[in-house]
Amino acid sequence: MSTIPTVYFIDDSATMREVIKIAFRRENINVVACHDAATALVEIETAKPDIVITDVIMPDKDGYDVCQHIKSHPALAKTPVILMSGVVNRAVAEKAFAVKADELLRKPFQPQDLIARVKNLLKTNGAPVPTPAAAANAAVALSSIFSAATAPMPPRSVPAASAPARALPAAPAAAPASGPAPPAAPAPVPAPGVPAGHALPSGSPGPFARAVHGAYRLPGTGRS
Repeated sequence: MSTIPTVYFIDDSATMREVIKIAFRRENINVVACHDAATALVEIETAKPDIVITDVIMPDKDGYDVCQHIKSHPALAKTPVILMSGVVNRAVAEKAFAVKADELLRKPFQPQDLIARVKNLLKTNGAPVPTPAAAANAAVALSSIFSAATAPMPPRSVPAASAPARALPAAPAAAPASGPAPPAAPAPVPAPGVPAGHALPSGSPGPFARAVHGAYRLPGTGRS
């Protein structure tokens, strides 16, 4: 048996396959990722992996079919199988128990949760448990797709405030112009309906504007 455990991971999501491969690579565990159950079962019968991890919902065969096939196969019956499901309830748990699954994991999950379960099953099954990967492999950054947290942006530097502008001297006061005084303003023309000598107060609206707002009364009628 190889000193590096081999895990088959079956999921129709390309993102899931890539994330799990990166996560297990850091743990010095070889992962073979398959996009469908039919292809995976053909390879599993030849490769005889240490553990099989499969999604429950898949296009052709589902995870229950995969688990049942492995557990009923004479050469693969002792291979641990982990089922992944987006919904975990009593019906799902009972079906997983019926096909003799070793673990049932609810999605989404953190990769470290899956790694811990795999290592525990490797110990139980007598397979070699890998030591942590070398520092070079540990430096490989795992894309955190399950958590959408991003690194905080560094604070932007604010330029120093410039010196205040100097105030310009005030212009000298203009000398009074010589000559005749300007003509006086013409007398105001009374608005319609306003007696002579009684102009509207300054700032009052004109007759049309007042009529629009219902405030202008027609002269001599006593009604609006």
